[in-house]
Amino acid sequence: MRFGLIGPPVVLNGAGSPQPLTSPKVRALLATLLLRPNRVVPVADLKDAMWGDEPPRSAHASLHNHVTRLRRILAEDDRLRAVPSGYLLRVEQGELDIEVFDASVRSARVAHSAGDWQGVAADTRTALELWRGAPMSGLPAEAVDLALVQRLDEARLLALEWRYDAELQLGRYAALGPELAALIAEFPLREAFHRQLMLALHRSGRQAEALAAFQSLRLRLVKELGVDPGSAVQEAYQEVLRTPPVPRPAGPGGAAGDDGRTGGGMAAGAVGSAGQPGGGGSPVSPGCPESAAEPGETVYSPPRPAQLPPAPAHFTGREATVRAIRAALTSPASKPPAAVESTGRPSVAVISGMAGVGKSALAAHIAHAIGGEFPDGQLYFNLHGHTPGMTPLAPAQALAAMLCDLGVDTCRIPDEPDAAAAMLRSTLVASRVLLVLDDAASAAQVRPLLPAASGCAVIVTSRSPLTALDGADRFPLAPLSAAESGELLRSVAGRDLHQHADRIAELCGRLPLALRVVAARLAARHALTAGTMAGLLDAEDGRLDHLEYDDLSVRRSLAVAHDALDPDAALALRRLGTLDLAEYEAPVVARLMDTDERRASAALDRLADVALLEEVAYGRFAPHDLVRHFARELAVRHDAYPVRAAATERALRWYAEAVRQASLAVVRNNGDGEKRLPPPIGDAAPFASTERAFAWGDRELANLATLTEKYARSSPTVLLLVRSCFPLFQNRGRFPELRCLNQQALDAARASRDPRAEAYALADLAGAYFLCGRWDTALALNDEALALWRRLGEGGRVQRCLGNRGMLLESLGRYEAAAEALEQSLEYARRLGDERGEAIVLSHLGNLMEHQDPRQAIEYHARSLAVGERLGSVQLRRTALTNIGYAHIELGEPYAAVRHFEASLDAGKDGDWPGEAQARIGLARALRRLGRAREAEVQCLVLLERCAQRCDGYAEGLTRGEYGHVLRARGDRQAARQQWRLGLAALNGTDEKAVAELKGLLDSE
Repeated sequence: MRFGLIGPPVVLNGAGSPQPLTSPKVRALLATLLLRPNRVVPVADLKDAMWGDEPPRSAHASLHNHVTRLRRILAEDDRLRAVPSGYLLRVEQGELDIEVFDASVRSARVAHSAGDWQGVAADTRTALELWRGAPMSGLPAEAVDLALVQRLDEARLLALEWRYDAELQLGRYAALGPELAALIAEFPLREAFHRQLMLALHRSGRQAEALAAFQSLRLRLVKELGVDPGSAVQEAYQEVLRTPPVPRPAGPGGAAGDDGRTGGGMAAGAVGSAGQPGGGGSPVSPGCPESAAEPGETVYSPPRPAQLPPAPAHFTGREATVRAIRAALTSPASKPPAAVESTGRPSVAVISGMAGVGKSALAAHIAHAIGGEFPDGQLYFNLHGHTPGMTPLAPAQALAAMLCDLGVDTCRIPDEPDAAAAMLRSTLVASRVLLVLDDAASAAQVRPLLPAASGCAVIVTSRSPLTALDGADRFPLAPLSAAESGELLRSVAGRDLHQHADRIAELCGRLPLALRVVAARLAARHALTAGTMAGLLDAEDGRLDHLEYDDLSVRRSLAVAHDALDPDAALALRRLGTLDLAEYEAPVVARLMDTDERRASAALDRLADVALLEEVAYGRFAPHDLVRHFARELAVRHDAYPVRAAATERALRWYAEAVRQASLAVVRNNGDGEKRLPPPIGDAAPFASTERAFAWGDRELANLATLTEKYARSSPTVLLLVRSCFPLFQNRGRFPELRCLNQQALDAARASRDPRAEAYALADLAGAYFLCGRWDTALALNDEALALWRRLGEGGRVQRCLGNRGMLLESLGRYEAAAEALEQSLEYARRLGDERGEAIVLSHLGNLMEHQDPRQAIEYHARSLAVGERLGSVQLRRTALTNIGYAHIELGEPYAAVRHFEASLDAGKDGDWPGEAQARIGLARALRRLGRAREAEVQCLVLLERCAQRCDGYAEGLTRGEYGHVLRARGDRQAARQQWRLGLAALNGTDEKAVAELKGLLDSE
């Protein structure tokens, strides 16, 4: 495995394939850990890197989620470890590109000092091959080590200098000119590159150019700094003057220009300026005698079209995309004129993306770069597919204009579009022309404008990918990277934005149009500081007001796309702004629109087609940040508050019922699983399987957290939603998320003075803390819930809280108080006729009895098991079987224990994470005591993998404790101690008995 920070963060597996790092937060997490490899990075530092100075309330739970994602990417159990104060990422020697880069630069420095030019060339090549772009690009400012970036940038420049020194010394200077010229354009005051360019040019026989390079540098230094070039450049200048230049061989066509062609006129076989062989006369249609010239009369030849708009002055980034589009467009046109076929297909590149993403700028940039490869001209047409106040240009209009520009008399252009399209193809049949069709509305608008000549190339820009346009290469544009955004801001603003550049870029969504607007405002108003600009943009409302300047406006660009939408798509967009989530699927959008899911799905597809949404997974769509702002404005502008509130409530009710249905799918074999949940809330469909319910919960967890945070205090439906979450996320092992959700529900219930909702939230919050091993906190919360239920006269709830109280007291070692609470709970259950509640209390009493008489404990568990069998409750059966297994271990009967643990695991295949964890730990313990260490190790490894998937530190700590015993039984005491240390770190102070046991083991070994 290898890691990269020189460029965007990257992880390469053993085969060298990059692993997906789609989440910005995961990239920030990885980078922060890689900056301190093999060292503990405190949780606080990780939060700072991922969220800055103001992390959200859910930051701790979210950090656990992102750690889990990173562990899946790393795919090695011990690669990323949790320790008491944070996390530690193991990085072996040679795995991190920064370390390899530094070592290669150090070696190159030694070789350069010793004059070992072959060594310099090899070492610098190794270092520079690691350079994928600006170090740590694409990360938020909080995660970037600016000092390290500056050091690496300077080290790269030194490596480049040494490399070119070596190339010059080794006589390999012929190809250095273009590379050095590009570096000089980027670093105009770095004298070393100027010196090397002078020597490369001179030694290639280009003395005049070498002298010109010196004069250019001298003039710049005198004008900007008032100094002359340094001694090294002066010495190179003297060499150019003193040493005769190397004679330069002539090109294949004789002593001519740089390209080897003879001067004067067009190469033989070239196509004329009007697209006709030989370059003479205007193209004419058959049967037009008046177009012929009289003898001796001069025939008018229209100028070669050169219609490209100016190249963008501050084009930034997108190097890979530029290379790919150039390759797609120039491969056919790179043939010599005589080889251009009269039939075939032109090269067509469709550049697509949302408004303001930089499609037209990219098209103009590429067109200017490759325009010279199309000697018969460059045509440019704005098709006005999304121009404010203008109707898209009809194909007939575009054809007529195009033919006129190619020299066809207007009187000869057919009125019928098909005939005009045929004339265009005939006119261009033997030509090499570049067409730029900007802002296309549809494939139907573009299709008639395409030539048939294989030597032609076409660049099309559109908000749609124009998938109906056959044979085109498509290049969808995403927003710029963080590094590219900062470069564009600084370039247009003309000043350093200091630490605010990355923040401004993120607030602009890294959208080029928004970045240009902000940079233009900063350039126009020097009193407007970058920090003030960031503060203006950071306001939740009104951000788009600050993204307008002169004729540039993000709002207007988005409005054009909105105004062209059909009614359903327009309604969907503003209803997205009503709810304002990060991602959507059709069912919730259907509730927002108050329509059926088929129409909602079609509306989402239409929004994605015009790049107002991005389809991040099949059927799941995400709006860009600025589109979210625009959608919120639309919602307020077009819908009254009651309409918005009704749409929001319909969506919340659907979400609450969907969560309820997901939990039902998980606990459907739990006997009275429905009793744990509220009554039906909305109209969401049931889930066909536990797996689908879990998958839906994983996808929607972030949305559920957002909805709870935004609406818990204003909608009672959200409190029902949170109640419905508990079985789903309990069995999924999402304990930190359960704590966050229920804490917000508790705060909302107290704010609304709703004692029932408060009692539910207290009880569930207590359960979440219990599942994390924080029993003291869980007991205090449970007792608060118990007091409320008693006051409300809810006997069933009192019974459950008493049972939970007994279980918690037993876990804390307060056995007498535990027995008292359990007896009270048992009495309530019998009085209420609650057979399942009675079985649960019997199970708790069995656990309590195990401390005194494990044989009698088995009798309690057997009675609970019988009830579970009678009621068909998987949870009761599994719990009883697991508890009987532990009692057999206490009795020294591991064979019987193995049978019961295996039966427990077989009984609970529908998903019960806490039950599975307890059963597997017990099975590993029993197998170890039977001497079956390898089987015990398999159980521990399976469980550790699942703990990592769920960020369940409590279960991980218990598992590592048992795994250490397994390793010690195999004779590997050092590995055992390592597992106990990791287990102690994972427990993080929870479960005092387990913590004390691990400390004792470490002290005794």
